[in-house]
Amino acid sequence: MIVVTGATGNVGRPLVRALAASGEKVTAVSRRIGQTDVPAGVLTAAADMTDPRSLRPVLDGADALFLHDGGASAHGLRPRDILDTASSAGVSRVVLLSSQGVRTRPQSQSHGVRLRSIEDAARRSGLDWTILRPGGFHSNMYAWADSVRTQRTVVAPFGDVGMPTIDPADIAGVAANTLREEGHAGQIYELTGPALTTPRQRAEVIGDALGEPVRFIEQTRDEARVQMLRFMPEWAVDTTLAVLGEPTPIEQQISPTAEQLLGRAPRTFADWVEEHISAFR
Repeated sequence: MIVVTGATGNVGRPLVRALAASGEKVTAVSRRIGQTDVPAGVLTAAADMTDPRSLRPVLDGADALFLHDGGASAHGLRPRDILDTASSAGVSRVVLLSSQGVRTRPQSQSHGVRLRSIEDAARRSGLDWTILRPGGFHSNMYAWADSVRTQRTVVAPFGDVGMPTIDPADIAGVAANTLREEGHAGQIYELTGPALTTPRQRAEVIGDALGEPVRFIEQTRDEARVQMLRFMPEWAVDTTLAVLGEPTPIEQQISPTAEQLLGRAPRTFADWVEEHISAFR
C-alpha cells in the first residue's frame, strides 16, 4: 500500500489518480477528505500532519509514503517524528515533495531553510528516500482566474521574466514512478517544465484558449508586494518576488529530468491551460 499525504493538493490529487489507475492500493490523507475526493477503491483518512500520532493508524501496513507538508511546515510540523512513525509502522520508502529553492535560496525561510530541515529528516530516517525539487507550478496561475473570468485581465509583476514552470500532474507522474519502481533511492530530482514562459506570454496563452484577448497589466514590484502581503507573510513575499523578478540561472534552467523519468516531454503551459480552461471562463 502507498500512503499519499497532501492528497487533495495540486500534486497529491493527480498522484492518487495515477497510482489508483496503475492498480496500486492507495490511502489518501488530508486534513479534510472524503470519498468524493478520490477515485473508487481508494481509502481516505483525515489526519493532522502536525500530530504524527494521528498518522500511525494510516501508516500501518504501508510500504511507501509520499510526504508533502501541505503547508504545515510553518505550523509545527515535526518531520523526524512523522518519519519515525512511518518506519515503526513498516514503511520502507519515502518520496518527499520539496522545492528547488532548497538549492537556489538556501537562506530563505520560505524556500530553503524549512524544507531543507525536512529533507535532512528524510536522509536520516533510515528509509529509502527520494527527493523531488520542482520549481514553479503551472497551477500558480489559478491566482489569475478571477480577474480573467470577470475582466479578461491579468495583473502581475515582471511581465517579461521567463520561468520554466511545470504541470503538477507531471510532478505526480514522477512521484508515482519513484514510489512504485526500484532504483530511485538516494536520488534528488529537480523538475521543470519544457520551456521558459513569461507572465505576459501566459496571459496570451490563456486568451488563445478562451478565444478572446486577455489584457496583461504589469505591476510594479511595490504594487505586487502590497497585494501579496494580504495573504502571505513578509519573509515569504520577499523571497517570492526575488525568484520571480531576479531568478538565478539555475531557476531559469530547463531540467531534462522530468522527461527522462516520465518517458515523454513534460506538458507545456498551453497544455495545462487547455485542460483547465474552465477555471478561466
